Amino acid sequence: MLAARCEIDYYNASAPTDTLEFNLYPNAYRSGAKFAPVSEGMRTRAYYDGESYGGMEITAVEGAAEWKVCGSDENILQVTLPETLETGARAAVAVSYEITLAKVNHRTGVTENAVNLGNFYPSACTRTEDGGFLQCEYYSNGDPFLSDCADYIVEITLPAGWGAASSGRQTGADGNTLFYELENARDFCLVLSEKFGKLSAEANGTRVDYYYCDDADAETVLDAAVQALLYFEEKFGKYAYPQLSIVQTGFAAGGMEYPALAMISDALSGDEAVYATVHEVAHQWWYAMVGSDQLNCAWQDEGLAEYSTLCFFEEHPQYGYTREGILRSATEAYRACYSVYGQLFGDADTSMTRHLKDYASDYEYVNAAYNKGLLMFEALRVPAGDEKFFGALKDYFRLWNGRIAPADALEKSFSGRGTDLSGVFESFLQGKVVI
Repeated sequence: MLAARCEIDYYNASAPTDTLEFNLYPNAYRSGAKFAPVSEGMRTRAYYDGESYGGMEITAVEGAAEWKVCGSDENILQVTLPETLETGARAAVAVSYEITLAKVNHRTGVTENAVNLGNFYPSACTRTEDGGFLQCEYYSNGDPFLSDCADYIVEITLPAGWGAASSGRQTGADGNTLFYELENARDFCLVLSEKFGKLSAEANGTRVDYYYCDDADAETVLDAAVQALLYFEEKFGKYAYPQLSIVQTGFAAGGMEYPALAMISDALSGDEAVYATVHEVAHQWWYAMVGSDQLNCAWQDEGLAEYSTLCFFEEHPQYGYTREGILRSATEAYRACYSVYGQLFGDADTSMTRHLKDYASDYEYVNAAYNKGLLMFEALRVPAGDEKFFGALKDYFRLWNGRIAPADALEKSFSGRGTDLSGVFESFLQGKVVI
């Protein structure tokens, strides 16, 4: 059980509103949830001790005329304000709540060696163009989250003997109570354990920490994280945060990204752990700093993070991966997936711009967003050449750092470099290309 209080200083950069809305992601773990957080294919790996449920209970909301839990799956806290919040004005709201943590190797839950606290607080819904609120249902395919950047001040009291890996920079401690700060980030994550070992290194002024419970290759994982951070800074732009935490923990998939923190599954070891680490470090650029619509355009962060991972290994052969090998693996996996789907359903949907709810499985999602995304960026790089390709990505990063980039932002960055690749984007995204 986690008892918490979230004090929110809400700045209204959108249209005037009488209400505020917040995503309640932990409610997806409750019994009977309409949108289960774990897919059928991952349930055995996730629920290591059998079925387990959690949930989030709002106990009080201060600064509200009234409030209610609503949404399509009890996933939204709607707060009615005492008066209209005008554009450019601020509102103070404090939400008290309790989270029951499921025993699950997932974003929010008790794993076998740690406690994952991802998406564990009321997260402000992003505003739509008409001034409404975008509500996020917890689809099990992909990362069903969309959020603007905020500044965080976090205080947590741990049981004696426990340690914490955090998105934030630790600013102090009072006994078992730890204090953290993080600026201009679209999320905040903690992973807690009484078993953590820790290795640290420095990368161009950034402290990189690797927290692990059992890893014979800990030095290699830390080195890969450091080298990846340095490489991506050189290729794309300056890393925004004073630290980066890489955390080995229970997770049913390979890993999960948060600003300044990446979860790496403790089921991975050796080369697989290194690959996952580099991919999650790439997400610090494509998701954490440059946001995108992960609900409808998963390729925009996953495909680019996966291709950035290829670029890293291309220039760091000591880790055993090659550009050719990664491309071949992605091509074979993609063809196998859509051969199966074509046989099962006749016409397989090969489009990339679609909502998470429209993927039939994790398998289809991974091949569309990761593998086909990687192949699309290879198809962009070859005709553009390296100078224009990496120059366009630097432009994209510079223009959209700290914001949510629209779906056409990448195409515009390439055209801004004098390279018209609209046909490549269209053929891949609409499913016209034959791979």
